[in-house]
Amino acid sequence: MTTKGIYIYGIVPNFYGTDLFRSLENSGVYVISNQGISAVVSDRENTQLDFSDRESLARGLVHHQQTIEKLMAVGFTMIIPMRLGTIVNSKEEVVKILENGHDLIIDSLQKIECLTEIDLVVTWVNFGEVLKSISELPDIQKMKTEIMKNNGIIKKVDQFKMGLCVHEQLDKKNKATELKILDVLSPFSLDIITHEVMNDEMVTNCAFLINRNKQEKFEQAVYLLDEEFNSALNFKLVGPLPYYSFYTLEVKELNPENVVQAKKELGVKEETSESEIKKAYLEKAKIFHPDAHLDNGDEENFNKINKAYHTLLDYLAAARQSSKEGLISLEKEKVNENLILVTIKE
Repeated sequence: MTTKGIYIYGIVPNFYGTDLFRSLENSGVYVISNQGISAVVSDRENTQLDFSDRESLARGLVHHQQTIEKLMAVGFTMIIPMRLGTIVNSKEEVVKILENGHDLIIDSLQKIECLTEIDLVVTWVNFGEVLKSISELPDIQKMKTEIMKNNGIIKKVDQFKMGLCVHEQLDKKNKATELKILDVLSPFSLDIITHEVMNDEMVTNCAFLINRNKQEKFEQAVYLLDEEFNSALNFKLVGPLPYYSFYTLEVKELNPENVVQAKKELGVKEETSESEIKKAYLEKAKIFHPDAHLDNGDEENFNKINKAYHTLLDYLAAARQSSKEGLISLEKEKVNENLILVTIKE
């Protein structure tokens, strides 16, 4: 049996006019507000996308991104996307996220006020011609000649070697081309993130964080690159986009039992601080670290204290978002109040 949950698409500031927020009526989404910011949400079944099949994940991603981009199109130009698949159980949990992440969200909104993301995918127009030009390189021709000396018989291992050599040369060509493109476009960008390419035909797949007033110059630079490469490359620009590659909100819900167990593993007091947690971890690490004691190192216990250390650091960060206090309580009752950590994936 599935339960109803609240799906969070992203966070927007509340300074937009009433009419813009009213335009969301009958759109399938609504907002939950707190302290000057609002989460754009919808009601849906509380399913875990991590366990969905690939097709369901693809549909979920398309819906997630289309919803955020529609919000931008109607006027919510400043929106921080939420990580795909963020579903909570109640309005109170949404408010808790807004409360805990308030300072981080406000700071991020101020940073992105005049910015936008532009994605660029570059592929070869005639990939066959590129492969042909590589096959005519001296090193490749020399390898072909050596192979053909063997009575004209081409073994599978020779085919493998040839393919590997061609792939290496193609990779060099693609990388040199990508560096040229990034070198030209970087002056117009505040930040660049390169994503994984889908195949050998794709030269680069990257995201640019740019100031909106430089968007026209950025696009002109892409046009000039196209001319420089004599239209041998296909430049596909996508944007303006939300800040998927640079600012995505993530919510981490901590397990109270893990926090209590981590406290026992490190042996810290119920009232503790980051420095005390770090001190306790280092003292334990001296005892168990395999590199420190080649004969007596205890890798299993070292992994336990390492996990405990990071668990307590996450809890410390969540507690500070909630209370802003210096010392943090690890009492069971207090732990249950500080289990939501809001971060920005940058």
